[in-house]
Amino acid sequence: MTQRRTRLEVWGDPIEHSRSPQLHAAAYRALGLDWSYERRRVATERFGSELGSLDDAFRGLSITYPLKEAAFAASVTRDARAQLTGAVNTLLLTGAEPSGFNTDVGGIVGSLAECGITELQRVRIVGAGATATSALVAVTEIGANHIEVAARRPDAVAGLRDIGERLGLSVHGVPLAQPELEPVDLTIAALPGGAVVADTDADRLASGGAPLFDVVYGQGMTSLQAAWLRAGHQIHTGEGMLLHQAVLQVRIFVGGDPAVPLRDETTVVGAMRSSLMGD
Repeated sequence: MTQRRTRLEVWGDPIEHSRSPQLHAAAYRALGLDWSYERRRVATERFGSELGSLDDAFRGLSITYPLKEAAFAASVTRDARAQLTGAVNTLLLTGAEPSGFNTDVGGIVGSLAECGITELQRVRIVGAGATATSALVAVTEIGANHIEVAARRPDAVAGLRDIGERLGLSVHGVPLAQPELEPVDLTIAALPGGAVVADTDADRLASGGAPLFDVVYGQGMTSLQAAWLRAGHQIHTGEGMLLHQAVLQVRIFVGGDPAVPLRDETTVVGAMRSSLMGD
């Protein structure tokens, strides 16, 4: 009897831009694993039925916008970062029930470290969705103690404020069109790729001179990136976060634990990085 090939997928909507398949394929080749990894476009309202339709050939799923909260709800067990953020971007399906993980937090921490940012105090997060929760936890892990969240709707910041209270720090919400903004050490753009920020608001956000870390990748220049470019300030885009969170996902899919390194992990990461760069 022929054994079925182990399957993995990345789900989201939109999903065509995702570079996760090439990253994961490179990792499993380097590890000598004949696993498949594909994209699937899944709308939020279809998440439960799509998940329920999977057979036991599926080992796990990577989850992206806008499904991270749905994946959290579908998880029976969750790691500490997922529990804290209320967002799951990785589902391990090898047990009786789905296990949820948040590797976005570690992806942001790892990417910032690669950019030379290992200590922070004052941070502004633009956006208040699921990725913003991961950004909040990530920057507090490297010392940030003053967090400002710029959002169109003030009530959207409530969830981030609750997380801040659990972490023992105060999270301040400000309107996206706030006329005066305090200087910060770093701005993190946690908006989906299609989000548009008016030029006047974007330029105001860029005026502080701090670097921009934008989680978006592969969808062209965002309005915030354009504002930072006009201001002549440093920009870091989401490819680094994508790489570092994917390494943690591979650890989960292979060994079940994001804290346990892969065998010959340096070689695996090198292969993943080369695939991301198109080598």
